[in-house]
Amino acid sequence: MVSEYDFWLLDLDGTLVDVEWSYTRGVFDRVGDRLGYEFSDREADILWNGLTGSRDYQLKEWGLDPGEFWDAFHEEEDPFVRAEQTYLHDDAEFVADLDEPVGLVTHCQEFLCEPVLDELDIHDWFDARLCCTEQTGWKPDPAPVEHVMNELGVGHNGHQGVLAGDGACDVGAAWNAGIDAIHVERVGHERRGQCVLGDYRVRSFDELDLPQ
Repeated sequence: MVSEYDFWLLDLDGTLVDVEWSYTRGVFDRVGDRLGYEFSDREADILWNGLTGSRDYQLKEWGLDPGEFWDAFHEEEDPFVRAEQTYLHDDAEFVADLDEPVGLVTHCQEFLCEPVLDELDIHDWFDARLCCTEQTGWKPDPAPVEHVMNELGVGHNGHQGVLAGDGACDVGAAWNAGIDAIHVERVGHERRGQCVLGDYRVRSFDELDLPQ
């Protein structure tokens, strides 16, 4: 049934692209220096990949103020260095061949997202894009998903679509918006510490009956 969807929505980080670990480690080293906190590799992995769900809740559990963390984090991120160290997953190439409307719904902030799309030359894969903010809401809130659906002209008018992402928040956003969800497990259930339920659960998009 995957090949019969009327439209596709996709997450970006961890779903279509990933960043070299050396970049991630360096960012957390610098953020830790600002906050007076030494992030272990495991803690950096948890936050970067959202392995435990809400990053803000996780930060509070570690005694860190989320607002202070994100301010430091965004100040330490260099969008152009990040773009240079971002790579496209081979199995994500199918998106370029989709004939249906395609939208991007990502928590990656616009100042980081745009250079990545430019560097990888995948701007034209998407007919609509939204980088979530406090104003738009964050997945699993359906609002950002519904916004992109409306931009694509497929919102609540009988079209059947799917959202693919690597996090539980992506699945939740899809279901809350009334569409199907594909969970692509990039890090492994063991590393995540749990399994994420979706209409489809795969380790690679190659496992799906995708359009040829």
